Amino acid sequence: RLITTLLHELERADQEVGLVTMCCGGGLGTGTLIQRV
Repeated sequence: RLITTLLHELERADQEVGLVTMCCGGGLGTGTLIQRV
């Protein structure tokens, strides 16, 4: 859901790059960088 929301916002704002981050608890985390082509 986070990536879908990011993609819609990138298109709406006419931006090229976005970042999604999530905390997994216990000091862990993930990040995903998305670039529109």
